[in-house]
Amino acid sequence: MDFENKIAKLKRELNAVVLAHYYQESEIQDCADFVGDSLALAQQAAKTTADVIVFCGVHFMAETAKILNPDKLVLLPDLNAGCSLADRCPPEAFAAFKAQHDDCYVVTYVNSSAAVKAQSDVICTSSNAVKIVSRIPQNRRILFAPDVHLGRYVIKQTGREMLLWPGSCIVHEMFSEKKLVQLKHDNPQALVVAHPECEEAVLAHADFIGSTAQLLERVTKGSEGLFIVVTEPGILHQMKKASQKKQFISPPPNNGCLCNECPHMRLNTMEKLYACMKNRSPLLELPEALRQQAFVPLQRMLEWS
Repeated sequence: MDFENKIAKLKRELNAVVLAHYYQESEIQDCADFVGDSLALAQQAAKTTADVIVFCGVHFMAETAKILNPDKLVLLPDLNAGCSLADRCPPEAFAAFKAQHDDCYVVTYVNSSAAVKAQSDVICTSSNAVKIVSRIPQNRRILFAPDVHLGRYVIKQTGREMLLWPGSCIVHEMFSEKKLVQLKHDNPQALVVAHPECEEAVLAHADFIGSTAQLLERVTKGSEGLFIVVTEPGILHQMKKASQKKQFISPPPNNGCLCNECPHMRLNTMEKLYACMKNRSPLLELPEALRQQAFVPLQRMLEWS
């Protein structure tokens, strides 16, 4: 089936916009109206004039689009496309943890459920986490959730002490320091770029640390010809399109498997994308009270960004 043309036709019929994260399969990225990281996708969702938002990403991303667009139809090709990081911060457990530290200003990473966002003072992404934390008054204690590795990175960059929720991403925590060191030894001319969700020991070997969008910008503008890219390999598609003469190496994880793709992101396929637009389902919906609560810290992030 010619999914690309059929999806394009459905876009026109529905007045729909297709948003895709960098970690989606390359075919989905190529048929999307906009491809970006979490911050850029949230910004696009906030300003779209489309009637229907089709979110090719994971559940919390579609929730973010719905929080910002209560009157629009938000579709997700596979409702089971979750997030290990969001799953590791259950709303009830987070509420109990927060109650023990009720004097803290709560900064929550966008990789979280709407129910956790609703308990927050401001949301951040890996692109703007340092900027967001830097804006918080020095006399306020900070609780940062749910990614402990991003939190440690932000602490180093800002000098701010933060109480960290002990969450992590199953993809980024799997990269092996030993295998990365071996790759650097075998490719001494390569520049190592890494996502801040990686473990501290891995980040210690990176020449540049940033969000997926920042990594893409660094390799595109850099004069180097070889890069070791320590994040989910879906971003390599955009890197290769933008810099066709450069080479990119994706390090293997520490479990011996050559696959370091996010299993949740890859649940979305071209077939599911076409089916969800054709059937206008699965539909992402949120209780209005929860949506309004989550909107406040999310809107604050967009204003501060």
